Amino acid sequence: MRQGQGKSRGRVPGIWLMTDERMAPGDLSRAVARLPRGSAVVLRHYGLAPADRQALFVQVGRTARRRGLGLLLAGDAALARAWRADGHHGPGCRPVGTGPARTRWLHSAPVHDVRQLRAAVRAGADAVLVSPLFATRSHPGAKPLGSARFAALARLSPVPVIALGGVKPRHAGLIRRLGAAGFAAIDGLVPRRRGDRVT
Repeated sequence: MRQGQGKSRGRVPGIWLMTDERMAPGDLSRAVARLPRGSAVVLRHYGLAPADRQALFVQVGRTARRRGLGLLLAGDAALARAWRADGHHGPGCRPVGTGPARTRWLHSAPVHDVRQLRAAVRAGADAVLVSPLFATRSHPGAKPLGSARFAALARLSPVPVIALGGVKPRHAGLIRRLGAAGFAAIDGLVPRRRGDRVT
């Protein structure tokens, strides 16, 4: 793995909304609708029944397409392709395919340490979501990486790094200094008041 080489940030979104079951449907809809154009939504909701999860994917997809957002499905790459996602989030390889659809496919992978970073790069990930940078409510028992360890992983990555874990839009300057190309969040991107907007 060549350190810091070939990081192409052009097609990798700078803002990623990660969904989960803690989100009320209305809060999720508002959060997706307020994301800046070019951002990404990673639909997780692993606990839903398959039919319900697909219905939610279709619902979120309507808003995402209208707003110019990328929609990735977390988990199985083949299922993401079958559902016509823009990509998938997970440790597996990208689905087999050719032509423009393969070129546009976006594969992000979760990374917590050097071993997982190497595995993600071998799997052809376009970006890695390195976490947790800070303490996070979604994984209360996880020990934060902290700035120094996060920056060390970011320096090793040959693909763009996205900061995840307790990150909020106000941390944008800090994460850039740590070597990240953008950030991902759950609570940090769910507006708490009607007038809130992600910038």
